[in-house]
Amino acid sequence: MIIRVGVGDIAKELEIELPPDAKVDEIKGSIESALNGDLSVLWITDKDGRQVGVPAGRITFVDIGTEVTPKIGFGAN
Repeated sequence: MIIRVGVGDIAKELEIELPPDAKVDEIKGSIESALNGDLSVLWITDKDGRQVGVPAGRITFVDIGTEVTPKIGFGAN
């Protein structure tokens, strides 16, 4: 699963690949808490165990995807 987060005035969004055992409801709860002002930083742990912190007040959008599609071949970007 991949999460894309828009941050402030940055043109490119953050793209974070989550571990396979990540629970969508828990992730949504953390995002909602951050957007409601309950958290000052939204922390997301990626598939490799690294933690990414996003200032909650700078989040412009969140996109939660359900699968990772490999890019193979000449048309891959």
